[in-house]
Amino acid sequence: MSLPSNVPQAASGRQVARPVPLRETVYDAILEMIITGELAPGRHLVEKELAEMLGVSRQPVREALQWLKKDEWVDLRPGYGAFVHSPTPEEADQLLGVRTLLEAESARLAALHSTKEGVAALKQTYKRGVAALKADDIDTVVSANAELHTQITAMSGNKILGELAGQVARRVRWYHTPVAKSRGKKSWDEHAALIDAIAKGDADLAARLMREHTEHTRESYLERAED
Repeated sequence: MSLPSNVPQAASGRQVARPVPLRETVYDAILEMIITGELAPGRHLVEKELAEMLGVSRQPVREALQWLKKDEWVDLRPGYGAFVHSPTPEEADQLLGVRTLLEAESARLAALHSTKEGVAALKQTYKRGVAALKADDIDTVVSANAELHTQITAMSGNKILGELAGQVARRVRWYHTPVAKSRGKKSWDEHAALIDAIAKGDADLAARLMREHTEHTRESYLERAED
């Protein structure tokens, strides 16, 4: 059956959006469990167990594990199976070092482009993080921390910077989760000072505070890895 003559040619080639493939949903579910520590580094990932846990067949789990291997979240060992990747101190040092460079610049630009609405949003996220810390809700602490840093990057107004920061955000969250509790109040005190610098438009101070803040997280993770 042909399309009516009044339908534009471009419309005839437009495809209807398809549901997200199951393997992508399974990928996201497994990755979230890795990032939150529910599936710890070195954990043996058994297809049957994951399939039962997620209520799916083994095929999308197998496909998701292949993708996770490609993205270096999972190691596949011939004859043994799949295991959650255990990051080396060198990997963490390199990633968190890059994070410092990106986020220090984000903070500098955020201070130059800050708005009352943007600062109010930062303060709201800060309050949520502090409340979660007092309640010993580490998952929410980590989530609020990630949201705060994402908001600062968005406030910078630099889309390329945002894309680069976004590429490392999930791994940063993975590395931050084990040290969120030990960093505790000090980390959120640093956030408060950073928000104040951004609100005042002090770009140099905001960059310095962000650099120090991210370096503290990097040092805490590396110290924990050594222990």
